[in-house]
Amino acid sequence: MDQVAIAHPRLGFFGVIDERFDVALVSEVARQRPEWQIVLIGPVVKIDPAALPRYPNIHYLGCKDYSQLPAYLAGWDVALMPFALNESTRFISPTKTPEYLAGGCPVVSSPIVDVVRVYGHAGVVAIASSIDEFIAAIQGNLDRSHDSAAFTRRVDAVLDGMSWDKTCAVMKEQIECLR
Repeated sequence: MDQVAIAHPRLGFFGVIDERFDVALVSEVARQRPEWQIVLIGPVVKIDPAALPRYPNIHYLGCKDYSQLPAYLAGWDVALMPFALNESTRFISPTKTPEYLAGGCPVVSSPIVDVVRVYGHAGVVAIASSIDEFIAAIQGNLDRSHDSAAFTRRVDAVLDGMSWDKTCAVMKEQIECLR
């Protein structure tokens, strides 16, 4: 796997890198903390790849098959959700949040409404509204000696009842009621 040679601490993101991705935030985190390695997985679309920050501690690994993502996630110390706050993110509900959490990885996110409401208030995702807060939240997760059993219990309680099968069934039921 291409991230094996990347040093720790490793901060990771998988998903589309587009106008929703806060390029300035990632750039500043990399600049201020050159000892942190930032792993970015996914396609670059709707933005100029030349506009992406280029630091030795930012690793663009490109697209990966969905089945490979858990192995990448398992190698991260903190998962990132560095979303810009703009019209494109106003109504998003990132599916990567429960994926990161189910993988047992602490998460730091920009204050996306659904993430704050569901995961931030439950205390399983650190919410950061500025570059300084984002860096502090990452550092807090790196410094914390994670009681993985306690973290897993909190995450399990939040994720309980969530599944693609359940979401699909609810949607089918609602569609049938409208017919």
